[in-house]
Amino acid sequence: MRSFHDLSLGPRRWPAALALALTLPLAGCATESGSRESGRPDSAPSASSTSPAGATPSAATEVRGQLRADGHTRRYLLHRPAADGPRPLVIAFHGRGADAAEMREKSRLEKAAGARGMLVAYPEGLDNGWGAGGQATERRPDPDLDVRFTEALIKHLVRTERADPERVYVAGFSNGGSMALRMAAERPGLLAGAASVSGQLPAGAAAVEPTGPVPVMVVYGADDPVRPLAGWPSPPPDPEEPILPSLSARDSAEAFAAAGGAGEPVTEEEKGYDRTVWRLKEAAPDASDAPDASDPSGDGREATVQLLVVEDAGHTWPGSSIPPPKGFGPTSKALNATDTILDFFATG
Repeated sequence: MRSFHDLSLGPRRWPAALALALTLPLAGCATESGSRESGRPDSAPSASSTSPAGATPSAATEVRGQLRADGHTRRYLLHRPAADGPRPLVIAFHGRGADAAEMREKSRLEKAAGARGMLVAYPEGLDNGWGAGGQATERRPDPDLDVRFTEALIKHLVRTERADPERVYVAGFSNGGSMALRMAAERPGLLAGAASVSGQLPAGAAAVEPTGPVPVMVVYGADDPVRPLAGWPSPPPDPEEPILPSLSARDSAEAFAAAGGAGEPVTEEEKGYDRTVWRLKEAAPDASDAPDASDPSGDGREATVQLLVVEDAGHTWPGSSIPPPKGFGPTSKALNATDTILDFFATG
């Protein structure tokens, strides 16, 4: 039986060939020590060793890679699981002013994903941020640059690391969460799912609108003091880089639900958070040829859009052991965002 993507998205289309050059990565375990006032950990250099592209390592490794795309040298951290065969891939975007090492420490996605046999890539944004909106700015004159870079990185990891092109996911925090939502909105056929923590869809002149069905999870702190749950239609000016206006967390989720033809949502109260679920409808042209709409994947899984509003949580990654910067609010322990997101990716 055809998959959800076969029915609703059509074949994935890779971008046109870009000028790519991969420098020889360094593999090993990076260490962190100390912290900056921004709350980001320092990172020590990796030990040097290599493994051939496509080879299956005997144990999980960390790769520091570089990729040339659109005239820029882009860097990323890659965690390989000790697993055989094509592997699911998670692209994890850091927050504004942060970096790949900070995102790794905050989320520890590579630990939980490695146990599931998943690759995790932590890319570095230019100027420590992402072009999550569709409007050009002085610092980001090409608003589509990071979309093309993400496409190129996925294509590269499919080719060199045996990432499964049918199981590519994106996740992110804050500005990185908005970047994950932008990828899901504009490239739904490229992804099997997306998740955002403390990130919303850009609005106003930078607005991004979903263009097709894709499973999406939005995790948001009810007491976020940095970017409120209700959205930020008129953010204050920033001397370094404009802060994008945004939809509310619920409106962001509803936009993806509408693009997926979902019906009315169901909200359930769970310990420490509320979960609202929209079930995506299949989009087969011939209803007689379609599986049950509640099971568009055809394999017992349901494709959904979900909004999790976490009580007593700020602009933070729920379940993280890393203290947030001052003014970001509390970190909830009622929900482990990392496990919740990876479980969502596995079930749709």
